[in-house]
Amino acid sequence: MVNGVVTFAIALTTTLGLTVPVRRFALHFGIVDHPNSRKLHHSPMPLLGGLAIYCGTVLAVIASLDGEPRGQILGILGAGTLLLVTGILDDRGLLHHQIKLFVSMPLAALTLVALGVHLHVASVLIPGSAGKAADIGFTLLWVVGITAACSILDHMDGLVSGVAAIASFFFAFLAILNGQVLVATLAAAVFGASLGFLRWNFKPAIIFMGDGGAMFLGFMLATLGLKVRLAHTPQTTAWMIPILVLAIPIFDTTLVTISRSRRGLLPFATPGKDHTAHRLANLRFGQRGAVLVIYGFAIFFGCLAVILSRIPLQYPLALAFVLIFSALAAVALFEKLHYECQQAAE
Repeated sequence: MVNGVVTFAIALTTTLGLTVPVRRFALHFGIVDHPNSRKLHHSPMPLLGGLAIYCGTVLAVIASLDGEPRGQILGILGAGTLLLVTGILDDRGLLHHQIKLFVSMPLAALTLVALGVHLHVASVLIPGSAGKAADIGFTLLWVVGITAACSILDHMDGLVSGVAAIASFFFAFLAILNGQVLVATLAAAVFGASLGFLRWNFKPAIIFMGDGGAMFLGFMLATLGLKVRLAHTPQTTAWMIPILVLAIPIFDTTLVTISRSRRGLLPFATPGKDHTAHRLANLRFGQRGAVLVIYGFAIFFGCLAVILSRIPLQYPLALAFVLIFSALAAVALFEKLHYECQQAAE
């Protein structure tokens, strides 16, 4: 517990302190996000905030860990570094955007598998190599999906940094409840770095994290979802816990994927103002209000995840069906809300 607090404090203060000089560096070298019709800001906004998040996380983790787990953690941070660098290069227009989805994210996921970090769901039901292969496939889908979801969720001030802070807090709490010091330390670092950056990123933001920061956070959250082990929770329920903690990016990606596909658009190639937060903002919540409402839902689902991890369920599959049906009903409801329709892929 004490180690987690120290890790959190190091990540928080490091990110808080580094964000301002990183912002000056981005402005000096013209690393900025220019406004256009699909964006909400009206003047060039410095990027590279993800660099401060990354430095805060890495410094906190390295300073707090000793012994045998260090090798695996360094491997995880190495995969996160790949995503950070890829995202920064993409922000600068130096890489084709599909390299992120089809090269960098799968490579990061495969790194986790090589380190022994992967799902253990299908192998419980299907013995032998078939079950292991299915677990690896689901792991790749999970890591790429969550990383991409956090990337496309980064469309409003304070949204990704706040959601990541809430999710990492609940992962840290779950890890502490189950005696996972390593996972709790990693989650505390992400929590502190996200919260430190949120100080400068909440509306009115003075800096954006950029795609590198969003992908780094998404990857770290996906990794935490894989590493958390719920010792006293049956496997029939345990698989739902990380999904609930990360319900916000999963729901938003599902919403825009269904909405854009229904309109004949390519979901990941036609960005626009049709996300959950945009639709909430149009309900007179405004940008701040929409983000705060989403924070509230993130906290609700995090609390639900903790409760489910502690209470034995007689019919877990029934709950899973209820949650899926509720999510699809929410998608149908949000699809009826006003949003700005994009016309074609950029």
